[in-house]
Amino acid sequence: MTILESIDTPVGSYAPDFELPGIDNQVHHLSRYLNKFRAVAVVSMSNHCPYVSLYLGRLKKMQAEFANIGFTLIGMNGSATFGHPTESFDNMKVFSQRHQLNFPYLWDPTQDVTRSFGANKTPMAFLIDNTGIVCYKGMIDDHPDSPLGVGQDYLKKAIASLLKGHKIYPPETEAVGTSIMWRN
Repeated sequence: MTILESIDTPVGSYAPDFELPGIDNQVHHLSRYLNKFRAVAVVSMSNHCPYVSLYLGRLKKMQAEFANIGFTLIGMNGSATFGHPTESFDNMKVFSQRHQLNFPYLWDPTQDVTRSFGANKTPMAFLIDNTGIVCYKGMIDDHPDSPLGVGQDYLKKAIASLLKGHKIYPPETEAVGTSIMWRN
C-alpha cells in the first residue's frame, strides 16, 4: 500500500499558486487570474467521472452567470493517466470540445497542485478570493442527480456571497464524487 502525502489547504489559508498547461496550449498561472478576477473557483475534474458529467451543465451556467461581475471558474484534471488513458491531455481536449466548456481546463500531470489543494474527489470546488485566500471548499451542491432539484447550491451561493462582500456559510462541505486516481 502506498501512502500519499496531501497538504490539504484549509479554508482561510492561501491557495497554492500554480503554473499548469491548459487545453488551449497556454500556461495558466493562478496569480494572473487573481489579479484579473475578484473570485476564482478551481474545480477538480476528470474526464471519466460520472459526477463531473452530472455537474458540467451547472458549472458552465455558473461561469456564464458570474463571468461579467469578476468571476472565473477553472477546471483542473489531476487524475493519473497511467492505466487510465481517458485522462490524457489529448482526451482532455476532446472532452472540452465535446462538452463545449466555457472555462479553462488545466492539466496537473504531476498531481502536485491537486495534492496541495487537498482535493480527494472529482468534482471538488475551491473558491478563492482575489487575495488568494480559500473562502469555500467542498461540494458544488447537494443534489448531483437533479440539476433542477431543490437543495443547497453551495458553490453558487458562496460565489454570490463573496462577490457581494458577505460572509460565506457554510465555508466547507464534504465533497461527493469519485475518488481521484493517484499515481503510485
